[in-house]
Amino acid sequence: MSLEELFAKIKAQRAPEPTGPVEWLIVGLGNPGKEYAATRHNIGFITLDRLAQQEHFDIKKIKFKSLVCDTVLAGKRCMMMKPSTFMNNSGEAVGECARFYKIPPEHILVIYDDINFDPGVMRIRKKGSDGGHNGMKSIIYHLNSNAFPRIRMGVGAKPHPEYDLADWVLSGFSESEKKALEPAIDNACDAIRQIVAGEIDTAMNRYN
Repeated sequence: MSLEELFAKIKAQRAPEPTGPVEWLIVGLGNPGKEYAATRHNIGFITLDRLAQQEHFDIKKIKFKSLVCDTVLAGKRCMMMKPSTFMNNSGEAVGECARFYKIPPEHILVIYDDINFDPGVMRIRKKGSDGGHNGMKSIIYHLNSNAFPRIRMGVGAKPHPEYDLADWVLSGFSESEKKALEPAIDNACDAIRQIVAGEIDTAMNRYN
């Protein structure tokens, strides 16, 4: 393979260069830092990292109190975001970015953990309450709206009622849970593409 052919191959593997206005903000929720990387609370980060791997982009630019990437997905210019504010203040980053690019709530997609579902289960909704999730509570507060789509990724319920919730969501997954999560993460990536393409009803019918 010649050098020109190699460069052409590398260029073809990269995500297309974004042009025009930012149409979507895609947010994966989690906590920054290696100690949190593989925990239940970070399934939003994990899902966006998988999407980045599939679509050949890097979420590494520091902006809006986050790691971000300005890229193209399903033909739309999107801002991918992993807030660095820690979970409970996620709305600071989301609100700042949404205001800067004038992105309406219905074009802000949030991926986050839900202890009400087993690992491997995901649910898509067009809008809704925070459901007791502090990251979502912060986003709703800073957007002054709950009318934004979301993908809830099951991470499993506490082992027993007395188990501390914070300890649970900051714990890692068992090997069997990881196996269950693998297809769900890929499904979530497909759902993100469908939602950005304007096919949220199709995604809901397929994955809910």
